Amino acid sequence: MENTNLNPDNKKINKEYVAKEIRVQRRLKIIKYIVIYFGLVFAAFFVLFPFFWMVLTSIKSLSEYNQEITPKFYSSAPTFDNYVTAFTAVNMLRYMLNTVIYAVITTMLMVVVSILASFAFARLEFRGKNLVFTLFLAMMMIPNELVIITNYQTAVNLGLRNTYIGLILPSVLSVFYIYLLRQNFMQVPDSMYYAARVDGCSDFKYLYKILIPLSKPTIVTMIILKLIECWNSYVWPRLVTTKEEFYLVSNGIQMIKAEGFGRDNIPAMMAAVVAVSLPLIIIFIIFRKQIMSGVAKTGTKG
Repeated sequence: MENTNLNPDNKKINKEYVAKEIRVQRRLKIIKYIVIYFGLVFAAFFVLFPFFWMVLTSIKSLSEYNQEITPKFYSSAPTFDNYVTAFTAVNMLRYMLNTVIYAVITTMLMVVVSILASFAFARLEFRGKNLVFTLFLAMMMIPNELVIITNYQTAVNLGLRNTYIGLILPSVLSVFYIYLLRQNFMQVPDSMYYAARVDGCSDFKYLYKILIPLSKPTIVTMIILKLIECWNSYVWPRLVTTKEEFYLVSNGIQMIKAEGFGRDNIPAMMAAVVAVSLPLIIIFIIFRKQIMSGVAKTGTKG
């Protein structure tokens, strides 16, 4: 009986079939990548277009902007006078300095409080620990508006309006960051903690020498996100400050509308928004890897 598998014609047909399948798979793979990258470019366009339009508007003169019947995607005579106007109409540099002071001090205190609280909930044993942590998590379900009302009443009663203390204190505690860091601390094996205790290592030394270095990506992520949160803060600073020397950049934008060049000078307003947004964009671009690493590490239970 003749073995058809050894037939040269069959071998030739099999090779042609395999080659055809390889070509088909290669074409499907190329089409897949084209669809994926086209979708990503399409999504990126919608995400980045507002920023592009904001920057484009900021370099147009007021006359050019008002003469446009239909919006143009270019400027015939780019100018940076709008940025000069944005910083001279109101004391924008002062607002930025206030925001930097508020953001840096608030973030530093938040990190210290979150680290100590997270370590207590993750490693220390005390009566009612689970109940207290459950109550902490329940606070996340309370609307911020209710918390702002009680904080405002407390600040008024203590005479903390128009002070840095009144600005900073309500923003120091963050239940979410305590929870985030606690989960990160709990990923460190218990055996490492017990071994350190046997070697005579105190709780504080174990926290400083072992847990904090191991949790560095998460802590860096917390710092960056808190800085961005403080920079964008508006409602609480608007409530607790009535004097211009304590205004933040968010209040400064409103001051431009009210006392600066008004609502009609849209290019100058866009220049002010670009100046306020630029530090956040730079921070995110520089530390984007740390942010992704910290979130990914926290979300992995090991």
